[in-house]
Amino acid sequence: MQLSPSDPPSRVLHITQPVDGGVARVVTDLVRAQLADGLRVAVACPDGPLAPALRALGADVRLWAATRSPGPALVSEVRARWTVIPNGVDAGRFHPAAVDTVRAGIPLLAGVDPAAPLVVCVGRLCRQKGQDVLLAAWDAVLRQVPGARLVLVGDGPEGERLRALAPESVLFAGGVTDAVPWYQAADLVVLPSRWEGMALAPLEAMACGRPVVLSDVDGARESLPPGQEPVPVEDPAALAGAVARLLRDPLLRESLGHQGRHHVLTTHDVRHTNEAVADVYRELLGGTDGRRGKATECRESIHT
Repeated sequence: MQLSPSDPPSRVLHITQPVDGGVARVVTDLVRAQLADGLRVAVACPDGPLAPALRALGADVRLWAATRSPGPALVSEVRARWTVIPNGVDAGRFHPAAVDTVRAGIPLLAGVDPAAPLVVCVGRLCRQKGQDVLLAAWDAVLRQVPGARLVLVGDGPEGERLRALAPESVLFAGGVTDAVPWYQAADLVVLPSRWEGMALAPLEAMACGRPVVLSDVDGARESLPPGQEPVPVEDPAALAGAVARLLRDPLLRESLGHQGRHHVLTTHDVRHTNEAVADVYRELLGGTDGRRGKATECRESIHT
């Protein structure tokens, strides 16, 4: 991370990538340098390899889970001062589109009946995302909705195993640089995760006006609009029932899609998120006398 000598000292480090690999090295180097200058360093981070490494350097480390869902860890924090800023998505980029038009432009769907009910799951092919649970549920979905097709969008360490488990009605799109067409092509988007931070996939799907079915885990359930319920974790029967029910009810899908889009626009619009983050930084940089500090930024991609 290169800063000009004329740049003001960095006072806030905001990382929007997983705290491992190259990111962890950057954080560790910065903390070491700050401590060497005689400064007190306080860090909030998830429990993992980074936390003990920073403690060993002499930093004051507090464990932090990236979710606002209630849990045992919340009990000790209820009297603390918190600012919760939900994840945001670009509702201009993620927007509804005509299903038939979008599907016609996706080569992988060239041989698929345009009228076939289409379920899409976007995410890394790994145990966390639970695609194996969705595949375990898929036969039951097909018994209730013959002709349905499932597309798994993404790649990852479980790819080979999932392909071995999948029947012919399941397609693999691989990793994509833009998931928008897949959300727009879907009748239904599913996120069967075993755990999450705060997942972007359901927010992106809802921004595209598509209904979602997701598992009842912290960071996923809180993305749902009020009144919509998740399904139990690792429960193929419950997942199959929820998916089949929506595939058989186009009016309900349309209603939930409208609700989801409205929910994203009012609660998860990235423009609101950006301004909320900026407000927190202004407050932090303004000190204790109420003055609003001036914020500048330096952006740099970190590759692991």
